[in-house]
Amino acid sequence: MHRTLISRRTMLRASVQTAATLALSSAVAPLLAASGSRKFKIGACDWSIGKAATPEAFSVAKDIGLDGVQVSLGTAQNDMHLRTPEMQQAYRDAVKHTGVEVASLAIGELNSVPYKKDPRTVAWVSDSVDVCQALGVKVVLLAFFGDGDLRGDKDGVDEVVRRLKGVAPKAEKAGVILGIESWLSAEQHLEIIDRVESKAVQVYYDVCNSNDRGYDIYQEIRQLGKRKLICEFHAKENGALLGKGNVDFRKVREAMEDIGYAGWIQIEGAVPRGAPMLESYRSNQKFLREIFG
Repeated sequence: MHRTLISRRTMLRASVQTAATLALSSAVAPLLAASGSRKFKIGACDWSIGKAATPEAFSVAKDIGLDGVQVSLGTAQNDMHLRTPEMQQAYRDAVKHTGVEVASLAIGELNSVPYKKDPRTVAWVSDSVDVCQALGVKVVLLAFFGDGDLRGDKDGVDEVVRRLKGVAPKAEKAGVILGIESWLSAEQHLEIIDRVESKAVQVYYDVCNSNDRGYDIYQEIRQLGKRKLICEFHAKENGALLGKGNVDFRKVREAMEDIGYAGWIQIEGAVPRGAPMLESYRSNQKFLREIFG
């Protein structure tokens, strides 16, 4: 009888402990899941790894150890050749062969053939939405540097807003984001986005460009991120490896966590003068994985 009472007490105590453990686990599990489910993927711009607008970029990306490639739509010279079914198939074949993904698209040619004034660019941007659908990606970068710079150009900004208003409904329907990358501040980007009035227009945030302009990039990430207006990131340094320059990528990660960002981080630049690209990019991707997992 005495042994039976002890056995029952032991079983009761064990049951209570088990119930408490399960209750604690169920309370903590959502927090762990929320943190663990935030995934980052590391890619690189095809122009930064020496293979702009060619499927050969995927083999180089695989050699570096990247998850994906940000792919150029093409050039003015090849008439944005990724718009053709043949080139799209070549990229699908490269993906299948290497296991490296198409992360997003970019129209870097807008730096020399400006969206704010060249009529050819209207079709380029519109057709990029179709290419995104064909390749199964959701973001296309629109570049506004060089001849396409919007700083101090009210007429240029007005024309960009007008053109974005024209293509935004198509992008919305396709579930594609048009990401503005420029020298503008977060506030100036917000002015454009608010004028276009479309969830399909967001900011493609380059931490190095904005840092070089003197903007508080950690505050800007939070400011734009509160409204879910950052579609993707460039991880870049000019003339230095990532982690060896002016950008504090641990603080970038904290800001990303604050806004709930999960997705692609594309390496651009970040090669010291005279250093080999391949070795530099292997180091860069290793550094980012240490920070972002």
